[in-house]
Amino acid sequence: MTLPAPRDGSPAVPRLADIAAQAQVSEATASRVLNGRPGVAHSTRQRVLAALDLLGYERPTRLRRRSAGLIGLVTPELTNPIFPAFAQVVEQALAGYGYTPVLCTQIPGGATEDELVEQLEERGVNGIVFLSGLHADTTADPRRYARLTERGVPFVLINGYNERIRAPFVSPDDRSAVRMAVRHLADLGHRRIGLAVGPDRYVPSRRKAEGFADALAEILGTPRDQAEQHVRRTLFSVEGGHAAAGSLLEQGCTGLVCGSDLMALGAVRAARERGLDVPADLSVVGFDDSQLVAFTDPPLTTVRQPVHAMATAAVGALLEEIAHQTVQRTEFVFQPELVVRGSTAQRVPGG
Repeated sequence: MTLPAPRDGSPAVPRLADIAAQAQVSEATASRVLNGRPGVAHSTRQRVLAALDLLGYERPTRLRRRSAGLIGLVTPELTNPIFPAFAQVVEQALAGYGYTPVLCTQIPGGATEDELVEQLEERGVNGIVFLSGLHADTTADPRRYARLTERGVPFVLINGYNERIRAPFVSPDDRSAVRMAVRHLADLGHRRIGLAVGPDRYVPSRRKAEGFADALAEILGTPRDQAEQHVRRTLFSVEGGHAAAGSLLEQGCTGLVCGSDLMALGAVRAARERGLDVPADLSVVGFDDSQLVAFTDPPLTTVRQPVHAMATAAVGALLEEIAHQTVQRTEFVFQPELVVRGSTAQRVPGG
């Protein structure tokens, strides 16, 4: 058979053996898929097509399927690596069902969420996935989502439950995430633990602060009013973590829990500017488990968001909405996981 030419214009073509090896199938199976023949399981067919994609070659025209429709994905700006991670899984899941994702990223000074939604509706999208949008802001008007429902546009919301919005929500257990982090630091001997988190108007920030107060009371016996004194609300950024850590270090904190990995990196920088070592003098825990934090200096201990499970569940709920199937308009909560690396260590007595 004749395989398609590489996308870069090179005359070389992939060998059938290469495709079969990449897809972990026999050459006969790969040949059947590439020739459009029946008798191959859907999952196997997808692996062969994915192998062709990964090797950098265009699919034969006969294997290109028409899109089942457009799905909008509205995200915050992509400077925080957790948002591209979510976007990638959502787009992969949608592609598996034949839908074409339309990525709409909010940037400072750019289109607002409402303007992006209007543009998506003009393009006739079949549904919309909102990631950490205005639904997570308790000061925002939730009626914008009710109007979407009235216009018959299915949607699903990731991160930031709002009981005033009737839709499927997908969230990590923020309270449990902070409890894991506090327990870890307490087990290492830390007794003065601080929390750097985003503004209180955002649901994830509020839940993390609540989980922090509960954890300090449960694990260290700290009264809730005292716990509040060890919370700093700032921006979910390196600069925000830097500012929060500086203030908490002045209070004598030896362990910090941060609302994002970017904040945790800011905390590490603040400690080093003061001549402190991480983790010998200050233990830092992030949140998200973004790409590359395993390779920072030191490698970052963090609480991993179950991105793949959450994004896949969100797509599944949206597709059920599109198909007019019964979907629970409630919150689906996923458990995070503590990933211990080099930014936390046993506290030296008297240190």
